[in-house]
Amino acid sequence: MAAADVKAVNHIGIAVRSIEAQKGYYTEVLGAEFEGEEVVADQKVKVGFFRVGPVRFELLEPTDPSSTVAAFLEKRGEGLHHVALEVDDIAARIADVKAKGLRMIDETPRAGSHGLQIAFVHPKSTFGVLTELCEATKGAH
Repeated sequence: MAAADVKAVNHIGIAVRSIEAQKGYYTEVLGAEFEGEEVVADQKVKVGFFRVGPVRFELLEPTDPSSTVAAFLEKRGEGLHHVALEVDDIAARIADVKAKGLRMIDETPRAGSHGLQIAFVHPKSTFGVLTELCEATKGAH
């Protein structure tokens, strides 16, 4: 993916066992603004949003032990889960990434939190960093 294709870092996803247990660190220590929580039922996670300047931290708390975030926590513990990059045309970015030989987890965009359309690039194709492509839909924050 060429650097010009990415508009910005949209958010940094962090896997946690409890959003509530970490809220004070983000608000009181880092000075982040707590923007609220959202449940993304099909991904079996609750997401807590914390803004620092133009970037959000998204704390991902599993709502079901069968979720991918629960599996991540079991295998790796709490910490950095993914980096999300904002793009203008997610379908075109997916096609471009695939054409360049990278493996996608999501072959087509799906609904994410905050009204985003999202797709993940497999970390085996990105030197171990789970990378999310995201595109804001109309009315998204």
